[in-house]
Amino acid sequence: MKSHPSAIGLWLICGVLWSAGDLFPASGAEQTAHVVVHADKRGHAIARTLWGIFFEDINLSADGGIYPELVRNRSFEDNEKVAEYWSLATNGVGKAECAIDDSLPLNPFNRRSLRWNISEPTACLVNEGYYGMAVAKDAEYRLSLAARSTNGFTGPLSVAIETKGGQTLARGKIEGIGNGWKTFTLDLKANATDSQARLVISAAARGTVWLDMVSLMPKKTWKDHGLRPDLCEMLAGLKPSFVRFPGGCWVEGENMARMYHWKNTIGDVAHRIPLWNIWQYNATHGLGFHEYLQLSEDLGAEPLFCINVGMSHKEVVPMDQMGQWLQDALDAIEYANGSTNTVWGGLRARNGHPAPFNMKYLEIGNENGGPAYHERWPLFVNAIKAKYPQMELIANVWGGYPTNSAPGIIDEHYYNTPEFFMAQAGKYDTYDRKGPKVFVGEYAVTRDCGLGNLRGAVGEAAFMTGMERNSDVVIMASYAPLFCNANHKRWPINLINFDGARAFGLPGYYVQKMFSEHRGDVTVPLDVKSPAMDPPARAGAVGVGTWATQAEFKDIKVTGKDGRALFESDFSKNLQGWKTRNGKWQAADGVLRQTSNNTDARATVGDVKWRDYTLSLKARKLGGSEGFLIQFQVQRDKEKSWWNLGGWGNKRHGLEVPGIHAEHVDGAIEAGRWYDVKIECLGAHVRCYLDGKLIHDVSREPLQSLYASASRVEKTGELILKVVNANTQPLATDVNLKGLSKVNTATAIVLTSASGLDENTLVEPTKVVPKTETLNVAGAAFRHTFPGNSVTVLRLK
Repeated sequence: MKSHPSAIGLWLICGVLWSAGDLFPASGAEQTAHVVVHADKRGHAIARTLWGIFFEDINLSADGGIYPELVRNRSFEDNEKVAEYWSLATNGVGKAECAIDDSLPLNPFNRRSLRWNISEPTACLVNEGYYGMAVAKDAEYRLSLAARSTNGFTGPLSVAIETKGGQTLARGKIEGIGNGWKTFTLDLKANATDSQARLVISAAARGTVWLDMVSLMPKKTWKDHGLRPDLCEMLAGLKPSFVRFPGGCWVEGENMARMYHWKNTIGDVAHRIPLWNIWQYNATHGLGFHEYLQLSEDLGAEPLFCINVGMSHKEVVPMDQMGQWLQDALDAIEYANGSTNTVWGGLRARNGHPAPFNMKYLEIGNENGGPAYHERWPLFVNAIKAKYPQMELIANVWGGYPTNSAPGIIDEHYYNTPEFFMAQAGKYDTYDRKGPKVFVGEYAVTRDCGLGNLRGAVGEAAFMTGMERNSDVVIMASYAPLFCNANHKRWPINLINFDGARAFGLPGYYVQKMFSEHRGDVTVPLDVKSPAMDPPARAGAVGVGTWATQAEFKDIKVTGKDGRALFESDFSKNLQGWKTRNGKWQAADGVLRQTSNNTDARATVGDVKWRDYTLSLKARKLGGSEGFLIQFQVQRDKEKSWWNLGGWGNKRHGLEVPGIHAEHVDGAIEAGRWYDVKIECLGAHVRCYLDGKLIHDVSREPLQSLYASASRVEKTGELILKVVNANTQPLATDVNLKGLSKVNTATAIVLTSASGLDENTLVEPTKVVPKTETLNVAGAAFRHTFPGNSVTVLRLK
């Protein structure tokens, strides 16, 4: 049932806006914006899967995070020589020793246990968990462990949760330990709250005890499915339409031996094989394939499994050995969807879920590309479609996507600055509607945003309005990464941050929440005109680098716009003043030389406050596969801000600099000859010269202040307009709801703060959160002032 335009309601949210031509009245005030919403028109249907989440096992997001096991290294598999995260203590009289033992394993999958020999009691084993165990007063915990003994030890073992100072928070006793393995359980109730507690296991008798699978789990979990409630509630607050899992680089692994094998992550947790995670920790797989599917179901979201395509970061499985990888994909689908009389569907039922999970989406590989990926993609398509024609298969976009067995959906990833995402708000306006649909599987502002501030959230919101306006093409999108244990941060910016007891969302978390909560069914056309923002003049240090190439550099000079020398290289003093990263750098014979074949080898010098300067130098390639990296306007370590000469297989020259978007130029770097390189930086303008020839002449383009999208809820007739004010100043905006005769009520939901630099923290978790207010709106045309650095939602009826 359709509503007459004069009777429909409206949601208004801050977003990215575009030039409107003569739809807008002439404005006498330069700093006034105009938004015309064609409320009487209908655009395209918006994919119901548009806003989802991506769970990658990174930053201790699973173990030490959403999977609430309090004991670290519970199965003693983390190290073959020492019991990592366990310590031995005595009362000053006792004597004991412990060692990793695999002589008589608990099971054939995890063969290591801890052999504990007590020669003089009393002796204690201590585990502090993941940076301290957070326990709450009156909360109940289930202790379980497997034990066996020899040399006369019959127990008992005393088990306690203690504070670091030795205060007992809960205590129990395990008796009946004998010669064979036996699993014991014990329920403990904490008498106080402590975020830094520890588990202490004490033995008061002589003998030898073996321990394995020592676990301490809270009895209360989210929906009784074994996950941490507060973190799951934060996910539920996002109302995700899908969950992509489990990675990410975790899917590929550094090598094939350390890739994610889903079959090792199901069934009895004691039988799941831990794996070294590329993000520097061992994963227990307590959060396994089944639990990911269950989490998706509990969130009311579609599961989207990303499976290995036979490629790791360093290795590729030969084509004649790909059968196992194809079978793994087919078996994963059968586990998720198969009937109980199938092998894998039956195993799912035995694991507690007889009904199918109805998984519809499977991504083939993660960030894989090139000939090897394009060769393997059709193998998966043909095998899967032959048995499961209804499955939606997603291809990677990594230097292009495969066109043989053309994909229906492709996965694009973007990490950059707030201004980059603002500039990309119109990216999909001219996208080929006859091509594949787009899944923006990973995106986030990760630079020039502090530790995750409001300005970063505004940049993301601007980009999201563009995705929503083009949601006939972009059918899925998910921020990345999702979670971060504050004590193990391996990625700079993460949506939800936590420790053992607390959690907070970035301002960007609330942007995701606002966009997901306020969804329309169809888009509504709109036009926007807003003042341009001057591009920021960028400052930064300078440097040189190589990528799988050996090279040397000399006569490096930085000159200010006044002609004053800011820096001149002097390699008679070795590397004094230079900061190197990766590679083998040395100063000799008047040159700076890098002689390894490492990728991303850098040497940086200078002041991050330098601006408006000319960098000149000479560079010579000694060998390797590419050319030079000439760094300029570098603000921080690991930042990519360089002119890449002879990059991309020594085929092109290109600028990779925040805020600059320039076409690559064909070109190669020859070995054995000196090149003259010059880069001029003046304001927003950059010129790059090679041997006196101008190669790039580019500027950071001005950005619009306002970005927006509009949609309608078909059932109620409500319109949703999302608007972002990316200007640092408040912006008066004339809003014209074209086709409406009146508006009755208006409610505004606004995300903003005193400064774009403001952030949320564990100490101040709600500094930047949305606030709701009622607006007085006289009619279908009205003026509203959007705060600087804001995302606003208005509901107008």
